[in-house]
Amino acid sequence: MNHVAFTQMKDGTAEEYRFLERLEDQFNAELVERLLKALRHLAHGLSGYRVSRLEHSLQSAARAEADGGDDDLVIAALLHDLGDELAPYNHSQLAASIIRPYVKAEVTWIIHHHGLFQQVYYAHHFGEDPNQRERYRDHPWYQKCVDFCERYDQASFDPDYPTPPLEHFEPALRRVFARQPFDPEVIGAEPAGGFDSPV
Repeated sequence: MNHVAFTQMKDGTAEEYRFLERLEDQFNAELVERLLKALRHLAHGLSGYRVSRLEHSLQSAARAEADGGDDDLVIAALLHDLGDELAPYNHSQLAASIIRPYVKAEVTWIIHHHGLFQQVYYAHHFGEDPNQRERYRDHPWYQKCVDFCERYDQASFDPDYPTPPLEHFEPALRRVFARQPFDPEVIGAEPAGGFDSPV
């Protein structure tokens, strides 16, 4: 079989879906290569900062690593802005969706909200409320997101920071994405009301 016969999913046979599943497994095995390619592409994206978006991502991951962060946190820092090009108004949620099957729910929550939490640094310049993150003040992971933004994200636009190349993070990236997706032993408990719930 080279392709399925159906033109509507509801008409597919068990054999066709097993065939497609094998192809999907082969395709999904190349996920890390696609992530690396997408990260490299960040070198040519949004301009105006003193570092490229790739350098910012590498620097964020380097700071998390230097701070003793585990693979989950370091790789989340590496990928946190991966959505900038395709989802500029909700890039945080796109990045969180990419890592969600592979990392602790706490780390997914941090990445999901980092864009909103970052507004504390600049929203007032646009006449907007810089304290929108306060709606999450009672969330158990609130402070960890504050710390992520302060220590790894907003501080990582320094062209003089000793930043390792992307290859330095590749082993950790492969370890994280080699995990069984949605393994409850890794992810733990997700927020009861979902990732947008204040508590």
